[in-house]
Amino acid sequence: MAENRTEIFVGTVVLTVALGFLFYTAQATGFANGPGSSAANYTASFRAADGIAVGSEVRLAGVKLGTVTDLALNPVTFRADATVAVPANLEIPDDSSLIISSEGLLGGNFVEIVPGGSPFNLEPGGQFLDTQGSVSLVSLLMRFVTGSEE
Repeated sequence: MAENRTEIFVGTVVLTVALGFLFYTAQATGFANGPGSSAANYTASFRAADGIAVGSEVRLAGVKLGTVTDLALNPVTFRADATVAVPANLEIPDDSSLIISSEGLLGGNFVEIVPGGSPFNLEPGGQFLDTQGSVSLVSLLMRFVTGSEE
C-alpha cells in the first residue's frame, strides 16, 4: 500500500513539473498571446530583411511586444513585405519607423519600433512608411577594408 502512495506522489510531481514547463514555454514563445488575444497587425516594406523570419521579435524600447507574422517578397517592387503583430492597445504615432536591428556581432536580428512625434496614431492594419532594412556586417567590413564609400 505504501508503494502505491509513493507512485501516486511521484506521478503528481512529474505532472506538475511537466505542466510548469508547458506554461513557461507558452509564455516564452508568445503562444499564450496567440489567436485569442487582442493584437493589431501592421505592414512594412524593407529593402533587405536579412536575419528576420516569421516569429522574430518586435521590440519597443528593448521590450518584446510582438512578433513578425508574415514575410514575403513583393514581386512588383522586389522588396520584402513584412506584417508585424503588436498589442492592439498600443498607440503608435503614424510617423514611427520600423528598423531591423541586431543584438550584437553574434546575436540575432529583431524588428524595432522607433516611435515618432506625431499626434496622430497608426490605425490597426496601417503601414509603416519609414523603414530601415538590415545592415550586412560583411559589406560593412568590405567597405572598411577596401576604403570604398558606396
